[in-house]
Amino acid sequence: MTLAEIARVIDAEMHDVPDAAALVTAPSAVDSRDVVPGGLFAATAGARVDGHDYAAKAVDSGAVAVLAARPVGVPALVVEDVQSALGLLAKHVLERLSPAVIALTGSVGKTTTKDLLAQVLERHAPTIATDRSFNNELGLPLTVLRADPATRYLVLEMGAGQKGDLTYLTGIAPPHLSLVLNVGAAHVSRMGGGLADVAEAKGELVAALPADGFALLNADDPYVMGMAARTKAQIVLWGGSADLRAENVVLREGARPAFDLVTPAGRARVELDLIGEHQVSNALAAAAVAVTLGLPAGAIAEGLTQAKRRSGGRLEISERPDGVTVVNDAYNANPESMRAGLRALRALAGGRRAVAVLGGMGQQAEASRERHAEMGRLVADLGIEVLIAVGDEDPLAMAAAASAGNVIVRTADDVTEAIRVATELIEPGDVVLVKASSEYGLGACARALTAP
Repeated sequence: MTLAEIARVIDAEMHDVPDAAALVTAPSAVDSRDVVPGGLFAATAGARVDGHDYAAKAVDSGAVAVLAARPVGVPALVVEDVQSALGLLAKHVLERLSPAVIALTGSVGKTTTKDLLAQVLERHAPTIATDRSFNNELGLPLTVLRADPATRYLVLEMGAGQKGDLTYLTGIAPPHLSLVLNVGAAHVSRMGGGLADVAEAKGELVAALPADGFALLNADDPYVMGMAARTKAQIVLWGGSADLRAENVVLREGARPAFDLVTPAGRARVELDLIGEHQVSNALAAAAVAVTLGLPAGAIAEGLTQAKRRSGGRLEISERPDGVTVVNDAYNANPESMRAGLRALRALAGGRRAVAVLGGMGQQAEASRERHAEMGRLVADLGIEVLIAVGDEDPLAMAAAASAGNVIVRTADDVTEAIRVATELIEPGDVVLVKASSEYGLGACARALTAP
């Protein structure tokens, strides 16, 4: 599109634009380091960094113009709200294209499922999928703006921090297939305080479907199953005893799961290269989409078996020369993902010593203390030998609960102290899980423990 065309779509004023017919031919970016020649740079103002300060750098890197809230001394399309304008542009571009729009959400497993699904679909047709966890009001438009006329599948991870978020995102990119993984306690404090409130927010993805669309629902989650009443689209169930399910699940060496993928059109064996039995559900969800799109069971199983972990901070394994295995799962945490991570740690460790370096789980509302204590009890029940609880209040409740079992428990006030305590406690051959909500910054601890 030309700058003049874009300006009309988003109702922008052009400033310092020498050529209104200049073409934008590449994706957009909100980080000046991600600018590619021919793209747009969207200058957004964050808590610590204002993109407007990087406008000139972006143009020097090849941006045709800057989408900005004020003139910046280089070619700019000036609008009142950069975020809203980016969404308008993405909606307009998507209306000019005709990919199958696949939207997915859930309290846990979104990014892993998205990565698995993308790797299955891209073997068969041009596919664009959300990068990392860019699943919000900025990340989703940026994903859409990477699509072109050749794109057949557009896989959009959609996150919801509060009610209304998914309604906004599906307004930009209306889905034809909506996949809901699960309903858990992530963001529960911002959604009303209960799982029913979370389900109401996640269900917006299903409510956005057209009558000829498909709602792919987890048969093992009653809150997800309740979303069927919110759409006239065709319901596709996966999991449990549904026609699309997993059978003969086993954990192979390294806690990597394998299972028989059962579909209405046949079955095939899947051997995942990811750790933890909970990955079976993620893989099955991806398979449900692929089956709905018409791919055969054998091809889906092959794609899942060949798939690799693409996004960091999610059960990311590093091996040290002294035989210590460090599992970085510190991208985020809630009760569901914490349980899955601890079980994966126990399975991966086998007869080796298991060490859990755990911070807090954010946004757990009034039940936060008890949910952290529950994780401490699970550490003890699983026979995890060492717990390092990082932070005050909630992590201390976790430590106290674990102390009732046969667990070596240590506490640390912050990441720096966690690194010191872990370094002192870890022995050659240990398996170490590092996990917390992202605001705890424990990814730095995982990186420090794997540094040479």
